[in-house]
Formats: sequence, C-alpha cells, structure tokens
Amino acid sequence: MAGIYIHIPFCRQACFYCNFHFSTQLKNTEEIILTICREAAERKNYLSTPVDTIYFGGGTPSCIGTNALSKIIETLEKNFSISPGVEITLEANPDDISAVSLAEWKTIGINRLSVGIQSFFEKHLQWMNRSHSAIQAEKCIDLIRNAGFTNFSIDLIYGIPGLSNKEWAENLLNAIRFNIPHISCYALTVEPKTALHQMIRQHKKEDVDEGVQSAQFHQLVKKMRAANYHHYEISNFAQPGFESRHNSSYWLNKEYLGLGPSAHSYNGESRQWNISNNALYIKNVNNTLPFFEIEYLTATQKFNEWIMTSLRTSTGISLEKINKYSGDVDVAGFLNDIKKWIEAGNIKLRAGHYTLTRKGKFFADGIAADLFREEIIHASGKG
Repeated sequence: MAGIYIHIPFCRQACFYCNFHFSTQLKNTEEIILTICREAAERKNYLSTPVDTIYFGGGTPSCIGTNALSKIIETLEKNFSISPGVEITLEANPDDISAVSLAEWKTIGINRLSVGIQSFFEKHLQWMNRSHSAIQAEKCIDLIRNAGFTNFSIDLIYGIPGLSNKEWAENLLNAIRFNIPHISCYALTVEPKTALHQMIRQHKKEDVDEGVQSAQFHQLVKKMRAANYHHYEISNFAQPGFESRHNSSYWLNKEYLGLGPSAHSYNGESRQWNISNNALYIKNVNNTLPFFEIEYLTATQKFNEWIMTSLRTSTGISLEKINKYSGDVDVAGFLNDIKKWIEAGNIKLRAGHYTLTRKGKFFADGIAADLFREEIIHASGKG
C-alpha cells in the first residue's frame, strides 16, 4: 500500500522555530490548489500500489477552506486507486477548529486529525509565537470528540527554554487525562535561517539545553509507558490500534507521492522533491516545465535509509532483512560497527532484531549516522 502527502504551504502566523516551507500570504491559495490538482493528474502513474493513506500537511492545511480540501480529495479519487478504508489525515491548529469546521471536514472524508497543540501553557505558546491560546488548546479536544472523531493526534514540544520538568510533566498528564489516542512529542530544534535561530544569535532568546532535553525525553518515555501508550517510533506514542498508518509507511520504507511545493516523493528506486517556491511551482507545473529535482538511489543509499528509519521504530532492524543487502553494501562492516553500540548499552539484539534501548533512543540520529555505510568502489584493471 502507498501514501499520498499534500503540502499546503500556508499559515496564518509564523512560528519562530519552523523551517518548513510556508507563506502567511493566502492570496494565491486558489492557484496553488488548482496546481496541486494538476500535478496529481500528471503523476497518476507514479505509484505502483493502491493508496492506503492521504495526509494533508504543511503549513497549516486547516486554514484553507473545506471546498479546497474537497477538490483535492476528488482529484485523487479520480486519478488513483484508493483503498476503501483509506486513512485521511488533516493537520489542524486549535484556532481553526470549531463545531462547523469539524462537521465539514468529516463530510468530505477526513477521518483523522493531527492537532498542533505544542503546549497547554500560555507562556510557552507565546514564546513559540503560536497562533492559538492555552484555552483553545484544551477546548479543541472536546470539540473534536463531540464531532465524532475517534482517531486523532496531538503534537507537543519539549526542551523549550523556560519549560521546567514539572511543567513538561503537566503537559503530558493533560494529554493522558484527555485520553488522547495518539501523541507526537518533539524536542525543540534550532534550525538555520529560522526566526528562532536569529533571535538566539542576537541574544534575544535563550538557546536550548541538550541536558534538559535529554531529561525531558526520558521523563516522556517513562510517563507514556506508565499510561500504556505504545512507543512505536522515537517521537510517537499510541494507544493500541491508533498508530499513524501514514507516518508508519515512511518508516516501513513504503512508496509515497508528495504533491505541492516542497513535497517529497519516494518510489523505492528514487527520491524527488518539488520546488520550494509557490510562484515558481505554479508557473512550472502549469507550463510543463521541470518543477522537481530527482536523485536515483544506489544500493548503499537504500541500505542507509533503511537503517535510519528502521532504527527509529520499536520493531528495529531485522537481522534477516540485512542479508538481502549484499555485494555493493558493506554489511560485514555494519555488523562489526553495531557491536560497540550494543556494548555501550544503546542497542540490544532480541528475537533477530536490533532495537534501541531507552538510553539509546535519545541518540538515534547519531547512532544511525555512525552505522551508515560508504559506497564500495570496485577496482578494475587490465590483465
């Protein structure tokens, strides 16, 4: 099964930490939607299997009208084989959620919401320059349930300067108390060229503390486990049966199509990414000009990506599947290098799978990078 991701590049307000492609100018929304639909029609043969998940991300897709979302869904239904039980997720901000909007979203087929709450504390929302209030953060959960949505997720951010361990615990307890089916928790990262990066350089905001982030990550894991949430990926926790099918497809190396400016696609053999410029995306798609870049993956690149995504999951790296990478991949080197991480207590081998320990989960990206293989250069010569 495959997934389709639609990037809606609009937000009402710019969060200080965000480095995703978006615009706060909604004036060309209609053109973007029409262009996304045209791209979908042109790329209808990209996927080789039926579509099991559709995901509206961004940006803030909840800030555009329901008619626009409906037009995209109708276009996908015309051009792709859509599974009967397709999961259709909409990323939404609390200030866009109302009884009316929820009813409209449900009518057009949206059956899962991913809500960017980030914090239940007003001071932290203001620090991040979020567009919603703490009151809206709590109120939207009741609205979602009253509208009949049973499958939804919230995002929370930890490691924010000024966020105490006690406050972080209260954020988590609120999520647990509200019986949220799925919770995604991310450490605040300071990305280059963001407003936050500039503010820290100018000493207008405090930099993040990795020690605090580590402590709050371990606090997170402990509390979620005690509340019987399945820690199925480094940043994601779910009650039984509520794991994100769409995001899981990324981690399970399934193919997916990305539509819209800056969206990425992957078909198992190559990876491509669209132009991160709204005006240029509209111009090039509608004039049949190149609107994406493409990279064809070598066996080693495929292996490294598989290592990176698998290691982030609770399933881990299958020892049996490693054997399919041979010849052009230094599998022997990988098996040798992983021993030091096992000895250090960061990885364990159980039932034929390498998985991260609780200690190792906070260092997942660094461990994966260390395990990456380099391309094997074959020497040749004349006899």
